Parts: sequence; structure tokens; C-alpha cells
Amino acid sequence: MAAPGAARRLYRCILQLHRALPPALRDLGDRYVKEEFRRHRAAGPAEAQRFLREWEATLIQQQINEDKQNLREKTVYGIQLTEEKLNDFRDEQIGQLKELMDEATKPNKKITISKDSKYKN
Repeated sequence: MAAPGAARRLYRCILQLHRALPPALRDLGDRYVKEEFRRHRAAGPAEAQRFLREWEATLIQQQINEDKQNLREKTVYGIQLTEEKLNDFRDEQIGQLKELMDEATKPNKKITISKDSKYKN
């Protein structure tokens, strides 16, 4: 992956943010991040740059959400993906999102996915 130092810092920062999540959600998020970074380790320069850019945007959004949550009682996790973003995904990535959603919404997990209308596009 291009810029290994930057990728490593981004990776650590994301995992550090996950520490604030409930244990089950943290475990799921950590596994997902580790797998994604592993998958893109040998990516070409253009794909690596896009990968890092998207994760940086996600990181910034997580930090913004964390700040907003400090002002609210109810905690909301995640962001609503725009149709434009979803159209940019490859079939493999859509499959990964489906797997992640299935894992996060398993009945035996204590994770709630909010349908808060504030976050819909």
C-alpha cells in the first residue's frame, strides 16, 4: 500500500476511536478494519490513495459524530451512505457491506442500528 506510515497512523487512529464503542460493536469494527487494511496491503498506488482517502473521510465523520453524541443522550453509530457512493462500489464491496450488516444485526448481538431520520439523505 502507498505511504505505509500514513496508512499505519490512520489504522491506529481508527482502532483508537473504536475504543469508545460498545464491546460487541468494537469487536466487529476492529475485525472489519483489520481485514480491509490487510486486503489493500498490495493495492496499486491509485487504489491505495482512494482507499486511504475514503477511510480518512470515514475517520473524520466518526469524530464529528462522536462530538455530536456528546451533546445528545442517544448514541447513534455509523453514517448513511449516499446512492452515489453505493454506485461507486464494486459487487465485492456491496457483498462485504451486506456481510457487515448481517453480522451487526444478528439477533444475539446487543447492537442496535438506528433509523434516525436526521441521518437520511
